[in-house]
Amino acid sequence: MEMTEQCLKAKITEAQFACVELQLYLDTHPDDEAAATDFTCYSEKLQQLIARYEQEYGPFLNFGHSISDMGSWVYQKWPWEL
Repeated sequence: MEMTEQCLKAKITEAQFACVELQLYLDTHPDDEAAATDFTCYSEKLQQLIARYEQEYGPFLNFGHSISDMGSWVYQKWPWEL
């Protein structure tokens, strides 16, 4: 399925939001196995989405925080070069 850069960023944001909310919930409900399973699923989905973004568009985060391509942002085109 073809996905634009903006659509992929939106999917990443959605998965990040779900992970944060589930983590906050699990802080107060650590025995909720269904929530823990959902957190694991969304975490894996988030990692896959970020990896896909980085494969297609370059590092998602800068300054060495990229999951799959540490430091490569230095070698990418600068915004004024695009």
